[in-house]
Amino acid sequence: MKIGIIGAGFVGRAVAKLAIKAGHQVMLSNSRGPQTLFSLKPMIGCEIGTAMEAAIFGDIVMIAVPLTALGQLPVAQLAGKPIIDAVNYYPERDGQVTELDQQTKTTSEYLGGFLPQSKITKAFNAIQMTDLESDGLPATDPARRALPLAGDDEDTKKLIVGLYDAFGFDAVDVGALSDSWRFQRGMPSYCVRMTERELREALAGSHRPEPV
Repeated sequence: MKIGIIGAGFVGRAVAKLAIKAGHQVMLSNSRGPQTLFSLKPMIGCEIGTAMEAAIFGDIVMIAVPLTALGQLPVAQLAGKPIIDAVNYYPERDGQVTELDQQTKTTSEYLGGFLPQSKITKAFNAIQMTDLESDGLPATDPARRALPLAGDDEDTKKLIVGLYDAFGFDAVDVGALSDSWRFQRGMPSYCVRMTERELREALAGSHRPEPV
């Protein structure tokens, strides 16, 4: 599978390394242009390009940029594409976003406002990238860590479940994209190591924060 990644920070690089190890082709991109990523090609084994090129390249595309960069995404090239939304909301970095503060939208629904024709699934946002690279275990291991995902397109979910498994993690389907608040930043399951059973219990017991 070809995976385009928009955002070449900790998230993009970690996913790129694991995806290449699992046999996928990856193109990394950022807002500053591929010339700033030239060392990653020999270091990781990925392709490098612009955000538009990564969007065109990917059979599935990961968005791993700050909230403030969502307006720069190549909307036309991402139309109809399966999207992995790994974006988290940090008010101290992103500024205050009314819809997110008032809990009228999840971060993925907010992203959907920028990409109305894309097939967005929330995933890979609820784990530290150092843990993503080190915590993977075989499917037979009872201590295997589980990761959540949520979205409205079943085919996109299947692709992401396959990636989770290839990287050494169980997948827990939380439901629709509107349910993705259950594992956003600040929730009990956010970046906490849990088995599938533990994660399901934590997600079921989650309560949506009060509006700010």
